Amino acid sequence: MQADSGAQIEAIRRFNRFYTRKIGVLEEGLLASSFTLAQARVLFELGTRKRMTAGKLIEILGLDAGYLSRILQRFVDSRLMTRERSNEDGRRTELALTARGRKAFGAMERRSRNAIAQMISPIPPAERGRLLDAMQTVERTLSESGATRGATIAVRPYRIGDVGWAIEQHGRLYAEEFGWNSEFEALVAILFARFATNHDPRSEQFWVAEVDGERVGCVFVVHNEKDPRTAQLRCLLVNPSGRGLGVGRRLVDECLRFAKSAGYERMLLWTNDVLVSARRIYEGAGFSLVEESPHHSFGHDLVGQIWVRSLK
Repeated sequence: MQADSGAQIEAIRRFNRFYTRKIGVLEEGLLASSFTLAQARVLFELGTRKRMTAGKLIEILGLDAGYLSRILQRFVDSRLMTRERSNEDGRRTELALTARGRKAFGAMERRSRNAIAQMISPIPPAERGRLLDAMQTVERTLSESGATRGATIAVRPYRIGDVGWAIEQHGRLYAEEFGWNSEFEALVAILFARFATNHDPRSEQFWVAEVDGERVGCVFVVHNEKDPRTAQLRCLLVNPSGRGLGVGRRLVDECLRFAKSAGYERMLLWTNDVLVSARRIYEGAGFSLVEESPHHSFGHDLVGQIWVRSLK
């Protein structure tokens, strides 16, 4: 047993050395920037949220308080970040990126996406799917703390109040994480209103995911307007408090089970290439990318994608 354990430890260490070299985290500036890995991680957490506290950053990143304080001071000195007293609690200081900081965050995000795209582009689609599945398994297994394993996750049909909550969550999270403007929230509001006012519960349904009784995600299924044999998955969302628990996959699985029982032959969905986490869920659930097209929406140049999966 001891020998097996030693071999496992060495295999993990070898993989760590390989992957850190592969993604360049040991270079002086991450992704040809002036930021170290730790600084880039702090920038990412600040960039994906409107406001943040130092205590929350310590909790998320596991950084030493003194080390984090020096990083934050550098950000303030470089005019990348501001510190302000919370309106809700005067004892708490909230951190937020400035316009300059958001520009730096955007540049890092683009470099990161381009670097990953370059790394995986030579990999055939089937092997890429296996790679993503393996990465999801590693992430899920290592993130399952005792508290996480004890969390109660439930997926239920929607109730009164859930439609308004879902629209607000989509508008706020996509603005904070991707910088999408009010056009996106308006589109989501139209889709949800159309569902809420006119749907057939035998073939169309909307679910909400809860963790320990708190809403953390949602999704709904309607029939495709062009083909009644095709179900369309729409508005999959998992907010940060529900991520890493398999909530997104459970919501998609619920859609697939419902669509099969309703007699649909296939399921279709539309997404955008920047929604990497959602795409991983779709790939893991057996969807295949069948079409891509560039478009300008929500204040950004995007690449829309259509994914399809057979239900037979």
